Amino acid sequence: MSPYDSPPTRPPGEPRSESINAGCHGGRETMLEAAKAAGKTATLERLAADYPRGPHDQPQSMCPAFGSLRVGLRMRRTATILSGSACCVYGLTFTSHFYGARRTVGYVPFNSETLVTGQLYEDIRNAVAEMADPELYDAVVVINLCVPTASGIPLDRLPREIEGVRVIGIDVPGFGVPTHAEAKDVLAGAMLRYARSEVEQGPVQRPRGHQGDREKTERPTVTLIGELFPADPVGIGALLTPLGLAVGPQLPSREWRDLYGALDCRVAAAVHPFYTASVREFQAAGREVVGSGPVGVEGTADWLDAIGTAAGLAPGKIDAAKAKSLAAIRGVLAANPIQARITVSGYEGSELLVARLLIEAGAEVPYVGTACPKTPWSEADREWLAARGTHVQYRAALEQDLAAMREVKPDLALGTTPLVQAAKEVGIPAIYFTNMVSARPLFGPAGAGALAGIVAAQTRGRERFRQMTSFFEGIGSGETAGYGPRSPSVAAVSDKTAKPAPAKRKPAAKRQPALQEGD
Repeated sequence: MSPYDSPPTRPPGEPRSESINAGCHGGRETMLEAAKAAGKTATLERLAADYPRGPHDQPQSMCPAFGSLRVGLRMRRTATILSGSACCVYGLTFTSHFYGARRTVGYVPFNSETLVTGQLYEDIRNAVAEMADPELYDAVVVINLCVPTASGIPLDRLPREIEGVRVIGIDVPGFGVPTHAEAKDVLAGAMLRYARSEVEQGPVQRPRGHQGDREKTERPTVTLIGELFPADPVGIGALLTPLGLAVGPQLPSREWRDLYGALDCRVAAAVHPFYTASVREFQAAGREVVGSGPVGVEGTADWLDAIGTAAGLAPGKIDAAKAKSLAAIRGVLAANPIQARITVSGYEGSELLVARLLIEAGAEVPYVGTACPKTPWSEADREWLAARGTHVQYRAALEQDLAAMREVKPDLALGTTPLVQAAKEVGIPAIYFTNMVSARPLFGPAGAGALAGIVAAQTRGRERFRQMTSFFEGIGSGETAGYGPRSPSVAAVSDKTAKPAPAKRKPAAKRQPALQEGD
């Protein structure tokens, strides 16, 4: 038997659960039951344990598989293949390229016959064998979407490697993984587990960026867990230098060999706290894991204490590092105060850290909503915020974020696209968390001053929003909804913007011709 001939767990002719005939529109419970009947119970139980849904149903966000797809597409020498409904694959590839991916996404199509007979598994296996070119790739990633997962397509039966190219198969169903943020961890954790097994078997490649800087490679490293703004690892590295530590390769990684460097750390820092599977791999490798991140003065002091203690450093050395860093952060915060009431909502995983920074800068933050779950790695941040009167809502639904915004009536709302739209409709300045907040540094002195300017610019426009809201009041809703030259909303706007017609001039009186002499 060749390495490509691993059989599926179900004989090709054996029928699958009839409930899968409903397809991806069958509903979450239907898909769950179908997946369990198809032999995916263990997979679903692992996902439920790592990414719990309660106390609320999974939040409203994009397809979670986008998170795994994004991680794979950002890696060099990594091929990605999707197995799912064509409409889902189209949406995922469109979104990935919208966000700047420049790599091809493989797709294995299917129909009812190939699902029922097991031919889809054979097609996936053949596609992997065709893609596994060691000259081009270190790894091939295969992602099962909802229907193949519910149908029981056994990616765990794929060959472990083909001609030296690693094969990673994961299930990322929308009915099993709550958010795209956590789907990043599904793939990152699977890759880390594979890399850890390679390290246990013998020598591996060194990370590309750590081959020339001898001083840096000789220092123990801290692995940062989570997708961070590009300047943040540099800023964190400056905070770690007085401790005799350096920033190692991040997770998610940009190349397979970086996974070895990430594992070879003194401490792993779960800056984004939802990477449950990845944390499990670091712990299995004997690494200490620290939560939170170096935001503001208090956050940085607490984080350096935790990192230094986990690394086994002397208290005096930790205190000296704090003294060197905190003065600069304190000065930046003092020079960039924020005087505003702000609500924070998002699905990135950094919402609690952003709220901490805002509060240290002087803002009032009554509410923080995050689509991510409660984990031990964000507990210190939750306690800090709660002590300052902030309500933290894990697994926040859009309705909860909207209710908080309407009750608090903030000077500025940071949130998702629908929340921003709703806030602007009632005259509250609002900005999209992902594009405007996550696209700025957050940690160290650079992060301390990054948000003040944008908060000031947005809150200055509140009166303008009120004027616009008053001007367009009643337009675009109810009977005035619609568009086009004859729609009521256009007519209403036209009525408001129309200039009064100029008064008609009275016709000039006709002049009688002058009498001529002799008339």
